[in-house]
Amino acid sequence: MSAGNRTALAFASPDELVDAVGTPIGPGDWFTIDQTRIDAFAAATDDHQWIHVDVERAAAGPFGAPIAHGFLTLSLLTALATPLLDVGGLAMGVNYGFEKVRFLQPVTAGSRVRAVGTIAGAERTGTGVRVTQELTVEIEGSERPALVAQWVTLLVPA
Repeated sequence: MSAGNRTALAFASPDELVDAVGTPIGPGDWFTIDQTRIDAFAAATDDHQWIHVDVERAAAGPFGAPIAHGFLTLSLLTALATPLLDVGGLAMGVNYGFEKVRFLQPVTAGSRVRAVGTIAGAERTGTGVRVTQELTVEIEGSERPALVAQWVTLLVPA
């Protein structure tokens, strides 16, 4: 399986991730967060703060442009990080939650971001394998990342 032009790490089953703790993943492909996506997220979440949706006012504001909602960038981990692991023998993967999330740098409209990280933990449960990924969302051209997160998913075997 490929994430754009990058090859995903392949595992035959969720159980193989238990022995892969510490393995780097990514970086993934660059993904553009444009104003249309920011506006759609504002509509979906009812968060219409001017720093996100008022292009003219935001251009004169503290960031020099509209910025993506932090939760928008966080929610894009599904698109950014999921393609980096190809796990066979799955019935489904379930978002289990986050242990830690920090928003470090705003993402201005039109910026490109990507995910990079490591498999930080994996443990067998009665249902499957609970995997923790330590992920960083990088912003193209920026020294500081948009966010860092410890994302926990439950991989349920077929």
